[in-house]
Amino acid sequence: MNQRKIVLVFLIFFGTYSVDAQVRFFTKSGVIRFYSKAPLESIEAVNKSGTCVLDTKSGLVQFSILMRGFEFKKALMQEHFNENYVESNKFPKAEFKGQVLNNPTINYGKEGSYIANVKGRLSIHGETKEIETKGTVLITGGKITINADFNILLSDYKIEIPSLVKDKVSNSVKISTSCPLDILKS
Repeated sequence: MNQRKIVLVFLIFFGTYSVDAQVRFFTKSGVIRFYSKAPLESIEAVNKSGTCVLDTKSGLVQFSILMRGFEFKKALMQEHFNENYVESNKFPKAEFKGQVLNNPTINYGKEGSYIANVKGRLSIHGETKEIETKGTVLITGGKITINADFNILLSDYKIEIPSLVKDKVSNSVKISTSCPLDILKS
C-alpha cells in the first residue's frame, strides 16, 4: 500500500513538473491579417509567416512579421503597399512586445477558451505606439492558439495616404492575429 502512495505522489509531482516546465511556446506560422474598408475599395492582405513567442509563466508575448510577407489579391496593391506605404525596404519588420495582463487567470494546463487582456508596444514603419486589446487563448489537445483583433490608424505610424487615393484607402485598419503555438525547445 505504501508503494502505491509513493508511486502516486511521484506521478503527480513529475506530471505537474512537466506541465510547469513547458512555459515558453512558439510559432513561425502565425497568421496576421489586415483589412481596410473604404468607400471605393476594401483592402485585405494576409501574412502567414509571423513569429510569436509566449511565456505562460510571465505572460510576456512577442510577435514579429516581415512586411514583405503580406500577400494581396492584386499584385499592384502589394507593390504599392511595400513601396509607397510601409516602405518595406526601409522598415522591413513590424513587432509587438507586450504582456497578458490577466495571465494568472489563464490555466494553460486546462482545455478551454480564456479571455486575455493584452497591453504592449506595436512598432510599424519606424513608429512605436502603445496598444491595449482583448484576445483569446484557446487550449485544445494540449495545443495553445492565441487570437486577437484590434484597430490602428495609419497616421499614428506616419504611413501617408496620397491625396490621389484618399477615397480608396482608409486611415483605419483592422488587424487580426491567429497563432497556433508549439512548445519552444531550448
